[in-house]
Amino acid sequence: MPFADLGLSDELLQAVTEAGYTEPTPIQAAAIPPVLMMRDIIGIAQTGTGKTASFVLPMIDILAHGRSRARMPRSLILEPTRELAAQVAENFEKYGANSKLSMALLIGGVSMGDQIKALEKGVDVLIATPGRLMDLFGRGNILLTGCSMLVIDEADRMLDMGFIPDIEEICTKLPKQRQTLLFSATMPAPIKRLADKFLDNPKMIEVARPASTNINITQWLVPVKGSSVDKRDRLRQILAQEEVTNAIVFCNRKTTVRELNKSLKQAGFKSGEIHGDMEQAQRIAELDLFKDGHINILVASDVAARGLDIKGVSTVFNFDAPWHPDDYVHRIGRTGRAGATGTAYTFIAPDDAENVENIEKLTGQKIPRLAMTEATRSTQAETASEQEPARERPRRGGRTRADRTPSAAVDAPVATALVEEAPAVEARAERPARASRRDAPRDARLPRTEERQPRVEPRNEQRHEQRHDARQYREEPDDGGWNGPIPDFLKVVLNRTPIDA
Repeated sequence: MPFADLGLSDELLQAVTEAGYTEPTPIQAAAIPPVLMMRDIIGIAQTGTGKTASFVLPMIDILAHGRSRARMPRSLILEPTRELAAQVAENFEKYGANSKLSMALLIGGVSMGDQIKALEKGVDVLIATPGRLMDLFGRGNILLTGCSMLVIDEADRMLDMGFIPDIEEICTKLPKQRQTLLFSATMPAPIKRLADKFLDNPKMIEVARPASTNINITQWLVPVKGSSVDKRDRLRQILAQEEVTNAIVFCNRKTTVRELNKSLKQAGFKSGEIHGDMEQAQRIAELDLFKDGHINILVASDVAARGLDIKGVSTVFNFDAPWHPDDYVHRIGRTGRAGATGTAYTFIAPDDAENVENIEKLTGQKIPRLAMTEATRSTQAETASEQEPARERPRRGGRTRADRTPSAAVDAPVATALVEEAPAVEARAERPARASRRDAPRDARLPRTEERQPRVEPRNEQRHEQRHDARQYREEPDDGGWNGPIPDFLKVVLNRTPIDA
């Protein structure tokens, strides 16, 4: 079915063609006609199926007639993250190139003054995150009484982030007579209650089973020992394969993101990072570098797991097995988008068994294990042999000096050190006691004392002046702790003169 059969305007069809699309995806083909008929919609679709265009395209045609007023947006799109909101804004700019609709983007991390100015001019489409929208609403900078169309995107993600109370409050401030579109990858009970409360006789559109994974994605579980070193070794081995052109590597913690990105850079990979501690401008800059190909590996936390539409991602890595099974679906959905194929690797340690079981239960499929090839084993063995310290070769009889230590409970390196230190101990035992040397005549003690005499280096006067500015030198007293007469040659006195100011 071509886009022309969906009832879109000629101007919009031209923009879609110029963007390089000829046929709609299943969610677009099922959702666009009822949206144009002003029906409420519940869209259940797996990530990467093009659901953003399924509400952006009909919204442009619906809002084509009408005029915006100051501080009163005509439509509202709620997104859980800044990145998703910015992505929807890019879609409006692309598909609305032939329309005269105005748009404003309300997200945190950017100047609020520019957003307020845009609202005062009047906007047709308002794209916002719940936090910034509630902030501006509380300041009196926005009114929602003129909003006739509401889109709640990534509703299950809103639930995970705790935005459902904010969404309920926002819905109470909108006109009751409105069109509401709700899209989600899954349909948990709280989302079902939200839909029952604020949607009017919605049409249910489900193009895939809830929480199912994209059939175009080849999935693998990669068993690892659990240590970060082992994970990094396996990651570098797979990244070196030719079929991995670019990749997103997901971690559960922000500290892991930073450490892994640093490790990959040190290993010679072109990598970047994105996580919640970064400023919005930094995150956008890293995403642009990845999209433009300046870096081909993006290490990310779950802030980037949902909804980001980055074309051509060949591979996704779960460096840490996700704690929530829903996150697995959204993470691997960054590849295999728009009909393309992709591969997803999930590193699993022995203590990840429960997480893997929950993922397989949610997706309804058994994920195959990636067997370690002989080449991989030999590579790891070579790496281990290079990192392992050289061991002493066994002497005749197959025993080392460590094996012949009196105590078998001592570790081999420690025992070797003790054996090597034995001659020095014996040498010290042969030395005469210090008290007996002091009883000897001075002439007899002189050669040995000269040999043990500490070297006195001249001081650097310039350095001394910096450390002891405006201090007066004085001659230090003799050490009163010496048990006997002090030889003349040990009475070293430096000629020190006061430092002039």
